[in-house]
Amino acid sequence: MGHGGDVIDELVTDHREVEDIFGRIAALPFADKDRKVYADQVTMELVRHSVAEEAYLYPAVREHVPGGDAMADKELEDHAKAEQIMKDLEDCDADDPEFDRLIGMLMNEIRSHVADEEENLFPRLRAACPAEALDELGNKVRMAKKVAPTRPHPSAPDKPPANKLLAPGAGLVDRLRDALTGRGKPD
Repeated sequence: MGHGGDVIDELVTDHREVEDIFGRIAALPFADKDRKVYADQVTMELVRHSVAEEAYLYPAVREHVPGGDAMADKELEDHAKAEQIMKDLEDCDADDPEFDRLIGMLMNEIRSHVADEEENLFPRLRAACPAEALDELGNKVRMAKKVAPTRPHPSAPDKPPANKLLAPGAGLVDRLRDALTGRGKPD
């Protein structure tokens, strides 16, 4: 994560990376241990992506896009659903039948969310927001992803300023836990 370009280019690149990981999960047989590794990787990427969107993208949508409040609220609802699925998925091993159900739900939720953002929200934001502001938002999103949590925290605040204050601390703790446990890395 961290690719360059304006906020829309950055987030679309994230979307493609997540879809690539989903494809890796789907290509593996039931109970293959790498499915859990990839599920952890996709969770880490999605949480960082979501935190950055909540801190910078959705406030910009509210500010610049006509009807932006309703759009941002819908996206936050999508994030809440996905985050709960990811939280439930954390407790499942690849050989657990619940793993398949949850990863399927997550894929459907994320694919629907991505389609909505790319077909509706992003074009409206690009039309309403100056290019310099989109570039600045891209930089802010990249910085936010570097310090964002890597684990789902469904009860954490999802709107500024509370999310911007709490995310770096949670992110530090999550990254330490990931390093100690080897989460998201193959054996």
